Amino acid sequence: MSHYYQPEHLPNFGQVAEGNPELAKKFFDYYGAVFADGALSAREKALIALAVAHTVQCPYCIDAYSKESLQQGADLEQMTEALHVATAIRGGASLVHGMQMLDHVKQLAM
Repeated sequence: MSHYYQPEHLPNFGQVAEGNPELAKKFFDYYGAVFADGALSAREKALIALAVAHTVQCPYCIDAYSKESLQQGADLEQMTEALHVATAIRGGASLVHGMQMLDHVKQLAM
C-alpha cells in the first residue's frame, strides 16, 4: 500500500457489510432513501453531497459525488459554486469562533 487513500476501495464499499450485514443493510437502505428524489432533486442532493464531501475532506466522497453530480446533470460551474458555498460556510464557522478568542482576550486584558 503506497497511499492511505485507495481509489479501489470506493467501488468495493459494499464489502463493509462483511462485519455486520444487518447494520450495513440498514445503512444502505437509509442512504438510498436519502438520495432518492424528494423535496430536493437527486441533482441537488448530489451537489450538496459534493460540497459536504469537501468540507469533511473525504476523497472517496469527492470522487463519488463529482461523478454523481455529472451523472445527475450538474456542470463544472455548478459543482465549483457548490464547493465555494462549502468553503464560505467552513471559513465563516472558523471566523465566528474568533469571537470566543476576542472575548477571552478582552477578559484577560482587564
